Amino acid sequence: MDRQTRKTLFETVAKRVIANADELTDLDRAIGDGDHGINMRRGFEAVLATVDELSAKNLGESLKGVGTTLVMKVGGASGPLYGTLFMSLGKLLEDEVTYEQAADAFAASIEAVKARGKSDVGQKTMLDVLFPVLGVLREGGADMTARLKATAKAAAEDTIPMRAIRGRASFLGERSIGHMDPGARSSALIVDAVADVMEGFA
Repeated sequence: MDRQTRKTLFETVAKRVIANADELTDLDRAIGDGDHGINMRRGFEAVLATVDELSAKNLGESLKGVGTTLVMKVGGASGPLYGTLFMSLGKLLEDEVTYEQAADAFAASIEAVKARGKSDVGQKTMLDVLFPVLGVLREGGADMTARLKATAKAAAEDTIPMRAIRGRASFLGERSIGHMDPGARSSALIVDAVADVMEGFA
């Protein structure tokens, strides 16, 4: 993965999150603090502001840089969780990467997010998107990018009937049912953006 590809990747992800920040905030108003979109926008605006510097490094170091930026700028619960995801990927990925290596790195990063958030699949969190996406990465195949996007979108929607077990939404108990988890939605947006970049460079 060359410098321009890294830059395109980070820009596409950042712009996708920023463009949908109001939706994320609306989702979070229903079952959280109402600041998820605001926080994510701030974090990815910081990524955009330093994208040239970030993309000048190799893939591992640039991913760590994105993660560090998100930890510092996003705040709330999402900053450490997304920061952990990107930093864990950065520890395991190099510029020459196969889909199998990417899947292994993603699996390890999901475990790191689980540990950081003391959470698991089925608890109405970003993990409910990340884990099904990992399954698609493991499967591979010619239409993988389309399946990544469809799986992430459907997985976020599947959090609507769930009762929240972790995070601020868990305080609502049964009232958390009927709302999409904002972290799941932001994860789906990021997966969608990454898949678009993968399509462009396939």
